[in-house]
Amino acid sequence: MRLPVLLAALVAVATCTETFVGHQVLRVLPQSDEELQKVQELQELEHLQLDFWLAPRGLGLPVDIRVPFPSLQAVKAHLEAAGLSYSIMIEDVQALLDEERMEMLRSSRQLPLNTNTFNYEAYHTIDEIYNFMDMLVAENPNLVSKLEIGRSTENRPLYVLKFSTGGTKRPAVWIDTGIHSREWVTQASGVWFAKKIVEDHANNEGVASILETMDIFLEIVTNPDGFAFTQTTNRLWRKTRSKYSGNLCVGVDPNRNWDAGFGEAGASSSSCSETYHGPYANSEPEVKSIVDFVQSHGNIKAFVSIHSYSQLLLYPYGYTYTAVPDQQELHEVSAKAVAALSSLYGTQYKYGSIITTIYRASGGTIDWTYNQGIKYSFTFELRDTGRYGFLLPAKQIVPTAEETWLALKVIMEHARDNLY
Repeated sequence: MRLPVLLAALVAVATCTETFVGHQVLRVLPQSDEELQKVQELQELEHLQLDFWLAPRGLGLPVDIRVPFPSLQAVKAHLEAAGLSYSIMIEDVQALLDEERMEMLRSSRQLPLNTNTFNYEAYHTIDEIYNFMDMLVAENPNLVSKLEIGRSTENRPLYVLKFSTGGTKRPAVWIDTGIHSREWVTQASGVWFAKKIVEDHANNEGVASILETMDIFLEIVTNPDGFAFTQTTNRLWRKTRSKYSGNLCVGVDPNRNWDAGFGEAGASSSSCSETYHGPYANSEPEVKSIVDFVQSHGNIKAFVSIHSYSQLLLYPYGYTYTAVPDQQELHEVSAKAVAALSSLYGTQYKYGSIITTIYRASGGTIDWTYNQGIKYSFTFELRDTGRYGFLLPAKQIVPTAEETWLALKVIMEHARDNLY
């Protein structure tokens, strides 16, 4: 055993971190309705403890499944019996986790003195991100402020950075990252975005013109309990950490908890499901705090919620096939944003409504914001397309953030130039 892997294993034992030794991520491409049904049947077999990184979405679209080592033989036999071919995207999930943990240990030993010496090319703990936010505010008191919009289930503060050149309740853009806690490239990109906004303003370029008339709100750690849990216990945790009487399992999917088609198809009523919608709409304080903020502000014109992975730019709806009235405009904005994104490194994105591009999903963030009158409501699914999935190497953080920023700028500029 290589020494770094041994060290990582010892750290995992010492911190009671859940391990994923021998877990594989399998990719299936169902080509017929029968094959799709066979894949969907696996979702019902809870004893296998499968984790669908990409759920069944339609014919010819990839389904990525993290399969625990004890279930590998049964799952592969199920697929082979159905005549379904599969490929192994990740041979050993734990090996990637070990590399990631060692990289974090190497990169975060020196505390940055300011945001210029902060390491944007590394994944950081929740405390390191909060420290970064405080430094950014201290360095830019006339532009950046930190708002606490609520408290999480475990009583962590829900912080939002406000970038403003003055005025109250001006037209605004909202950006959130990390609502699904295991999607680490999103929180890391959010940190980079925060610094980029400050730099653009200081250099009078990029989004500086947007800040002349609009404010930007950025919630980097939207699901702090889940994020902390990914760092101490289970790196692949997705949901919140709420507990409800009568539920077998902990947590709610915060992207199925909004009051937009809540509880309909595309979310689960099982507390053990990764897409559990919760006991009622807005049950999660992480969601309710944003709902209250958006409604009390009343002048948010663009709302962007950032996820990973799949390389997609999506607009409403997710819970119904009914097209939104602004579909043509949102489609055109998406096309321009994706073109800007791909211009930097050639990264290819698909775009469209949630329900036609990926799958039906009820209780989603941007369906609710659109129904609140926020026309420019979008969701990103960042890199990659499955080679690493939620375990994107740290060296891809900055390139991911850079290209995504170009798309965000298109959306923000369009909102600024088309106020309603």
